[in-house]
Amino acid sequence: MASALVDDPVVQPFDQLDRQLVQALMIDGRAPFSRLAEVLGVSDQTVTRRYRRLRGEGLVRVIGLPLGMRVGLYQSQVRVQCVPGAAGAIADALARRPDIAWVTINAGGAEVACMTRSRSRRERDSLLLDKLPRTRQVTGVSARTVLHLWTGGPGGWRGLNDLTPDQTAALRREVRAGGGEFELDPADRAMLAVLERDGRATYPELAAATGKSESTVRRRLDHLTEEGVVFFDVEVLPVHLGFQVEALMSAAVAPSDLEAVGRTVGSHPEVPFAAATTGATSLLAVVVCRDIEALYEYVTLRLGAIKEVAQLEITPALRTVKRAGLLTDGVRLFDPPAPSR
Repeated sequence: MASALVDDPVVQPFDQLDRQLVQALMIDGRAPFSRLAEVLGVSDQTVTRRYRRLRGEGLVRVIGLPLGMRVGLYQSQVRVQCVPGAAGAIADALARRPDIAWVTINAGGAEVACMTRSRSRRERDSLLLDKLPRTRQVTGVSARTVLHLWTGGPGGWRGLNDLTPDQTAALRREVRAGGGEFELDPADRAMLAVLERDGRATYPELAAATGKSESTVRRRLDHLTEEGVVFFDVEVLPVHLGFQVEALMSAAVAPSDLEAVGRTVGSHPEVPFAAATTGATSLLAVVVCRDIEALYEYVTLRLGAIKEVAQLEITPALRTVKRAGLLTDGVRLFDPPAPSR
């Protein structure tokens, strides 16, 4: 989860029940409303009404995504330097590509950062070696291949604490760690095409998309989730949860220390995404804080205590154009959908 810095006075943080519902969905995005209501201690109708309102107003959405490394996606973090005034158009063009996620405008508006999720090396290289360098308004391109993920997939973000440990445990599903590359079949891909738009799509909808029976798609989705191949993310701007600042962090760490440092940084509640990458700064992370002072304290105290971090770069995100799989528009995440489940 990541977001741009938002200073819009009309934006109000969610109330406690909204935050609890968001955190519950981060733990189990497909938990039935009845189960969510039981854990949160409210009625089924209250949970249903809250989710439909938040989703209908374009503030929250559950989406189902494949874990890139498990399904053979080529993932790279790309930074595009632009001429003054061109970042918005370049960011919008990148956001329209289905193989691009997490598009932000950074560094005083002269840089666009994004994550590629290409299905082939040829598709990735076409973007990095051909299309971007030939764009007149692009002055430089750098790319780092994602080698390992510590946080940012199954398991959700640890930055929210509106649920009790007992409530969290009641919602937590067992997911097998590790595992090699997993080959998705055509029915899996058809199911994911639906889940990427609505992670709470009904089993009849998934059955219709795949041509399989409801019981078959239920078993298959349970299997993909338990194996850590598919996970459910919650699209929500952190400003609604009380977090005003988001930044991209790059750190240089010696190879012998990278695993330990990455695990430590990935466990920080301020960090919803942490990965090992190629390049001189081998640790990449997204940092989300309540305000600038909190970001300063995180950098100087939490990161400052990690002596193995030899070099650090913090780049604030000015605007988020695209998240995991959708365009954002101001504080709205997407156009209001049809009535949801």
